[in-house]
Amino acid sequence: MSKKKKVEEEKVEEVLNEEKVEEVVEETLDEKMAKIEADLEDWKSAYARKNAEFQNFTKRKQNELEEFRKYASEKVILKVLEAVDNLERGVAASVETKDFDALVKGVEMTLSQMHGIMNTEGVEPIEALGEEFDPHLHQAVMTENCEEIDNDHIIMELQKGYKMKERVIRPSMVKVCKK
Repeated sequence: MSKKKKVEEEKVEEVLNEEKVEEVVEETLDEKMAKIEADLEDWKSAYARKNAEFQNFTKRKQNELEEFRKYASEKVILKVLEAVDNLERGVAASVETKDFDALVKGVEMTLSQMHGIMNTEGVEPIEALGEEFDPHLHQAVMTENCEEIDNDHIIMELQKGYKMKERVIRPSMVKVCKK
């Protein structure tokens, strides 16, 4: 064989080898691409499932929270109902006996019971009379110039205020000394 022909055959063989390499590379890339696409689909479906589970969890927790809020005061109401029952018994007994003193005593006992319920729930009255006015605890509805009392001190408590575990749930309505 001539040298020229041999070079040509080598070139042809080289081209054929390059094509085979390209085919192998293409097959490898196609396989890798297919695997990546399959992994992507797996991730997408896993994400969709987790997202659905999370949405269901969120809805379930929201429903539980609404249910809790709906019946949160049930224990306190049951305690208050005991006091209401006592008031109703006292009114019924006073109608039969026409004994005003017994009615007053029954109301005082029921009031004491209500204060006990409030104490067990962490509710306490706010001190107001004679105290310095504090807008976080008191609501000034009237003012009066009073010489015997210091400026910005409370002269009269018109309605008691209450705190529940250090949080004001109803401020005291007061009359304040302003000079």
